[in-house]
Amino acid sequence: MKKQVLFTETVLRDGQQSQIATRMPTSDMLPIIEILDEAGFHALEMWGGATFDACIRFLNEDPWERLRAIRKMTKKTKLQMLLRGQNLLGYKNYADDVVATFIQKSLENGIDIIRVFDALNDTRNLKTSIEATKKFGGHCQTAISYTTSDFHTIDYFVKLALEMEDMGADSICVKDMAGILTPEDAYSLVTGIKDKINLPLEIHTHATSGISEMTYLKAIEAGADIIDTAISSFSGGTSQPATESMALSLKGLGYETQLDMEKVAAVAEYFNPVRDKFRQEGLLNPKVKDTEPKTLLYKVPGGMLSNLLSQLSEQGLSDKYEEVLAEVPRVRADLGYPPLVTPLSQMVGTQAVMNVISGERYKIVPKEIKDYVKGLYGKPPVAISKEMTQLIIGNEELVTVRPADLLSPELPIYEKEIQEYAKSIEDVLLYALFPQQGKDFLGRREDRFYEVPIQKVNVKLAIP
Repeated sequence: MKKQVLFTETVLRDGQQSQIATRMPTSDMLPIIEILDEAGFHALEMWGGATFDACIRFLNEDPWERLRAIRKMTKKTKLQMLLRGQNLLGYKNYADDVVATFIQKSLENGIDIIRVFDALNDTRNLKTSIEATKKFGGHCQTAISYTTSDFHTIDYFVKLALEMEDMGADSICVKDMAGILTPEDAYSLVTGIKDKINLPLEIHTHATSGISEMTYLKAIEAGADIIDTAISSFSGGTSQPATESMALSLKGLGYETQLDMEKVAAVAEYFNPVRDKFRQEGLLNPKVKDTEPKTLLYKVPGGMLSNLLSQLSEQGLSDKYEEVLAEVPRVRADLGYPPLVTPLSQMVGTQAVMNVISGERYKIVPKEIKDYVKGLYGKPPVAISKEMTQLIIGNEELVTVRPADLLSPELPIYEKEIQEYAKSIEDVLLYALFPQQGKDFLGRREDRFYEVPIQKVNVKLAIP
């Protein structure tokens, strides 16, 4: 019997999010959906992450309509989304009633697999998402936010996978958003997890640092079941490795991929001119295709690198780039080694910039960092020192309970606030996640709201 490895195609979500800041409209997706559906992929990752925000802020699209349209055309392949646990698709914790209802409606509108992660690997922040996904009939894939430190050992991640299995996960994903999972660590990590749990294991990485194909190969040799790739048009650099290259290489090594390579080639032929259009419009920055070995040195995701450079350039301080890069790991250590994934990547990066440009570390501390130190985002992987806690929040009381336990039901409040424009519970959820942008979008749709222009400025990349 041939060894088998399955493929999740990311071009509709993470591939385009990583390279064109999620600006691909649904109209660029629909013409190729039927071929994607026939190509033999395990799943199409096409929703979640930054898609909601980009749809209503920049594309004047209803993200729920995108999901329904793609679902209608997809008969064979599972549809997958990325969810930030208690943060859903926003940047704060939502009450349990909002989380459960959002998951219910995501599944009812066409999602099959919900990949759920927490930026701190605090499984308390996954509890409601896991329970709701199971309750409403979805496949819950819990994701480990991979990072490195003296604390983040193979044993730590294996125990985390076991905890996720006990909580009801249907599969596990190792989510390497920075592209820093080395081939040797991938082999050890997959071996350790597969030795302890009997669930499908998926590996997600980015090509930023230049080692992703080797990482995938060693993970597969150790027993990984599924890998995430992007069609060549939107592959490489800050995205995933190319689907075709990985599939052809694995086939040569004796693996069965279930992919129809003629249809996969047709997908690439379709997306090549789509990519070129975004390049001509200036939305595809050539730098996102670059290999950045400094990722392995500073443990910073590629999208975060570009964000830092953008922040400094806007202030005429691009000469401080190397200094800020060196400050990022120091801030991360001060804050208990959080994985650099949304929203912590943005928070750590901003604090590093402030530390450098103010000339004094922690002279300026954003509210989000203070809330994090208080415990409002969850439990840091490593306890923050008393000295650092005192420096940032003084004598304020720390939160030790699950952060969402502090939140009363919110859905009735959102329903009341947006009742003039909402036609469905999906509209209410859209507003709940992005109140200002959601209200503007729904107002434009109803054509009885003040004139609200669509944003045209470039959005900074979220780290998926």
